[in-house]
Amino acid sequence: MSDSRLTIRVSPELRQQLARRAKMDRKGHSDIVREALAHYLKSGQTAYDGFQRAGLIGIAKTGPRDLSTNKKHLEGFGRSGK
Repeated sequence: MSDSRLTIRVSPELRQQLARRAKMDRKGHSDIVREALAHYLKSGQTAYDGFQRAGLIGIAKTGPRDLSTNKKHLEGFGRSGK
């Protein structure tokens, strides 16, 4: 199996940090990015974790506060209206 290429954009500051780390570890930039990506993907982070980190949890001002946890809000969910 051959590797495939992935192109991303990073800020100049992040690029400098990557260059310093690669030099310090005596590794290529691609090696550092592959290791970081593999570590991130293995972390088991859920979509909820990502939304929480982005500050998107709890931003709705209306609706029940327990919408996602109270079973009474899910009554009939997934059933057809017939």
